[in-house]
Amino acid sequence: MADEKEVAATHTGSDSPSPGPEADKKYGIKEHWKCLAACTLVSMCPFQYGLDFGLIGGLQAMVGFLKIFGHPAPELPSGWNIGTERQQLISSLMTLGAFISSSAAGPIAGVMSRRMAIWSASLLCIVSNIIMMSTTNIGGLYAGRLLIGLANGMFMTFSQLYIQECSPARYRGLMISSFQVWTSLGSLVGTIVDNFTEKIDGRNSYLIPLGLIFIMPVLMSLGLLLIPESPRWLMQHGKPEQARKALRWHRPFPEARIDAEIRDIEVALETESHHKSIPVWDMFRDPVDRRRTVLAVCGLTVQGASGAMYMIAYGTYFFRMAGIGQPFENSCILNGVGIVAILINSALITNFGRRRVFLVSGLVLCGLAQLLTAVVYTVNPGTKSTGQAIVALAVIYIFGYNGMVATYAWVSGGELPSQRLRSYTFGLATAVGFFAAWLTTFTAPYFINPEALNWGPKYGYIWLPSCLISAAWVYFFLPEVKNRTLEEIDEMFEARLPAKKFRKYVCVSGGTVASGSDVDTGSKKGDDVVHAEEVKV
Repeated sequence: MADEKEVAATHTGSDSPSPGPEADKKYGIKEHWKCLAACTLVSMCPFQYGLDFGLIGGLQAMVGFLKIFGHPAPELPSGWNIGTERQQLISSLMTLGAFISSSAAGPIAGVMSRRMAIWSASLLCIVSNIIMMSTTNIGGLYAGRLLIGLANGMFMTFSQLYIQECSPARYRGLMISSFQVWTSLGSLVGTIVDNFTEKIDGRNSYLIPLGLIFIMPVLMSLGLLLIPESPRWLMQHGKPEQARKALRWHRPFPEARIDAEIRDIEVALETESHHKSIPVWDMFRDPVDRRRTVLAVCGLTVQGASGAMYMIAYGTYFFRMAGIGQPFENSCILNGVGIVAILINSALITNFGRRRVFLVSGLVLCGLAQLLTAVVYTVNPGTKSTGQAIVALAVIYIFGYNGMVATYAWVSGGELPSQRLRSYTFGLATAVGFFAAWLTTFTAPYFINPEALNWGPKYGYIWLPSCLISAAWVYFFLPEVKNRTLEEIDEMFEARLPAKKFRKYVCVSGGTVASGSDVDTGSKKGDDVVHAEEVKV
């Protein structure tokens, strides 16, 4: 009762500010367990995306697969190879499909809820895998790769939207960062299974790994029956009673606090309701929405700019063609290191900022690791010591990418779209990210395949400038929104704050800075807290 009176006292009118994150600090993981469990379930969707990359990267170095879809190559260590064109299409058609489906996230969200979209992706994933397992024709394999890409794009986009809209502000970063955990875990499982089955003679060597693809769609389809829909999606589609019921399931708050949060969502939607034009144009028409769109797109695209996709998509093949150690074991090591890096950074994400320290440091580390890999191979190619050095640098690279770049790119890019345009903006951002991934996976074979340019590890020279430019953009333009509610993020963008002032801005709606710990993290003497009345709109 005391909690209800306290909250009610702060909401005497429709214009009264609602409690910010500070007021909710007493509600911890124990109180939020149902919401966090639901978000954890949905965050498992990227497991499928990572599993696909882990499996397909290994299949292209697997003799049983190459005997059907490749050709003899006696001059190579394995005696078999695959043509550059086929290699490009097998890997890149999946990312092309993901680009197409994520681009359509806005229109899809108009007719499908978050859960319904994930159910549809599960069905499409099952159908595509049946095609891939049953065909021995390259055209059938291409069709299966494109369809599974469509499914993966929906998995990645709509699971992110669900988590962004449902998770509590203080745990949103942790929940979004778990995406990369599941992606890397999927890649690890895929490479481990490939490692054991590549010794099997015949089609079973690759059919057994492909069979794993059925697991996640079935698990997700059953799990979604146990959790409610996104309250914000329900509110946006004129279903306030269902939204209230879903929010009550997600939040441990007293009824008055539930009313306050529903009111905050209503106010945010009413503020944006004057936009009656087609949403896709609104992403660029209004200066505030245009800024949020550019930030979200660029925030996610730094993953592609790091050059990681060629290592993720072709790591096993890359090691085998370069004659570096045991290719399947090396890929398992890299994925294991990636998971450790993500777990470490997931533990830090709720206590530290996301921008300068992690994204900038991660991008610089990735660029330097790739440069050193290229230099080492150029100076002394083909020796055992060079191979050991390249594997060590690959471990450092994956630690920087998985633990810093990918994790924080998803977090930063996912929090920045406006609520009204969230499906469109995040769909576009994800699509551009997938396009960057497609571009890398499509062009990488030209550089690393012995039948093309045969650069091998020297391909790393290309990525240092890309990483440094991305790091500079993050430092100067990406705002910090740690522990902010989605409504507070809306307010800060409407105030047109420069990126450097986001962290210390005091929101009218919440009445606090993001959190007490965040105010002091990385601050210097003389830093001033920015209040709403100090900003010139």
